[in-house]
Amino acid sequence: MDVQMMYEKYYAAAPFVRLLPQPPRIKDVAFTNFCDIHIAHDAHADTLVILSAIDNLVKGAGGQAIQNMNIMLGFPETTGLL
Repeated sequence: MDVQMMYEKYYAAAPFVRLLPQPPRIKDVAFTNFCDIHIAHDAHADTLVILSAIDNLVKGAGGQAIQNMNIMLGFPETTGLL
């Protein structure tokens, strides 16, 4: 199983993680609870490059607190965050 497939399987049920075919952009996650991820292989250096972008104000402590509260109280994980 390649790395891309492993990420897709792991994050399949994660409503705030988006796996992208191109590098993520800050403007696409600004003011959201999303984490955008791009995986690439640099064949020249034989290195795996994983890029991610989040809005630290929303996906940071505030958004995480709401997401955790939703889970603890049995609400849909996305309540108040979409």
